[in-house]
Amino acid sequence: MFNNFSKELRYNIKLAVPVIMGLLGHTIVQLADNIMVGQLGTAELAAVSLGNSFVFIAMSLGIGFSTAITPLVAEADGAGNQANGKSALKHGLFLCTILGISLFSIILLAKPLMYLMNQPDEVVVLAIPYLDLVAFSLIPLIIFQAFKQFSEGLSQTRYPMYATIMANVVNIILNYLLIFGSFGFPKMGIVGAAIGTLVARILMVMYIWYLLKRKKQFRYYVTGFNFRKLQKKVINKIISLGFPSALQMFFEVGIFTAAIWLSGVLGKNVQAANQIALNLSSMTFMFGMGLGVAAMIRVGNQKGLRNFKELRRIAQSIFVLTFLIEILFAALFLWGRNWFPTLYVNLDSTLNLADNTEVIYLAGQLLLVAAFFQISDGIQVVVLGALRGLQDVKIPTFITFIAYWLIGFPISYYLAFQTALKSTGIWIGLLGGLTASAIMLYIRFNYLTKKLISQN
Repeated sequence: MFNNFSKELRYNIKLAVPVIMGLLGHTIVQLADNIMVGQLGTAELAAVSLGNSFVFIAMSLGIGFSTAITPLVAEADGAGNQANGKSALKHGLFLCTILGISLFSIILLAKPLMYLMNQPDEVVVLAIPYLDLVAFSLIPLIIFQAFKQFSEGLSQTRYPMYATIMANVVNIILNYLLIFGSFGFPKMGIVGAAIGTLVARILMVMYIWYLLKRKKQFRYYVTGFNFRKLQKKVINKIISLGFPSALQMFFEVGIFTAAIWLSGVLGKNVQAANQIALNLSSMTFMFGMGLGVAAMIRVGNQKGLRNFKELRRIAQSIFVLTFLIEILFAALFLWGRNWFPTLYVNLDSTLNLADNTEVIYLAGQLLLVAAFFQISDGIQVVVLGALRGLQDVKIPTFITFIAYWLIGFPISYYLAFQTALKSTGIWIGLLGGLTASAIMLYIRFNYLTKKLISQN
């Protein structure tokens, strides 16, 4: 039994590590953005947080929708059907492009909401020009997601990682040059960070297509598209999987976005502290996301083979691995909760010393709570990945809505505004929502796999 587990451990890590590295790349760029912008002041850091809150909501819908491509490609790969795999990519690219343009347009129309959200005026003024450019970058990002999910469906997780690393290097370099006006470049502040993001995401799409096209085994899949010949059946299949998956991610990202907005009501320093804790938590969450992709791929393969006993065993081995990793992250957050926030602010600035000191204290309190929800957050995203591999998306969508919006958000709102906990109360609500989600999703997976095994 131990030999079987260690064999699965090695293969799961081999699949998940490139995905984690790619996802971490995005988060490291956000970390670099936040650290660089934080040197400008807490208002600028809060403005990036507010602008990104709109983008994160749209991004969650786009990324969630694109995940429908992976289980379809994985199932086709397991069954040895190349034509179905190419069809999933072609129709996925078409739908993701339309979705990216639509989300960009919706964000532009939603910008005036910033003035109605009781946010600090100085933060809103800074956030709007930043938002324009980052919102436009959603179009290439969601197109990239289609290629990424396709590649991962074929168990080829390295190529999206390569494209992401390249884009992240470009992003960090451009941020450094344009935020501070280094080496003769114009000093553009947070607008410079937005330009870096946009350019990097355009290059990311071009590079992943180039990587896949130059490999003989992928050329059939990524060339010769005829978008004038689209099949309604395939479009409906992707939408039926993608729309609930988009809602699942939307419900989770939505509650974290609500935390940003609630924090903004409490003040710019609270919002800046929330951004620091959110950025750090996002980095550890990427490990769970990567393992969730591994679960989706492997479960999708076994579904194609109709080997449900093996499917359940493989998925549970990934759940155990995730649990062990998240315990380590919880310990790391407890150890460094008062030190990590100091990386984000300039303690040598006498002008902002009082604000920066308060931000560090508040962020340390939030990271104390974040340490405890590492385990719940990791487990829920990995089980959700396994359920997507089974193409079970409708019931999990209801579960995520109940967990985050009927359990988590009311707790956050009450504790933030009706008790002395304030910003810490917001994160206790997040902890409650994530824990409820992890428990209910695992019950769903356990029920479904036992039923499939008994019927097979």
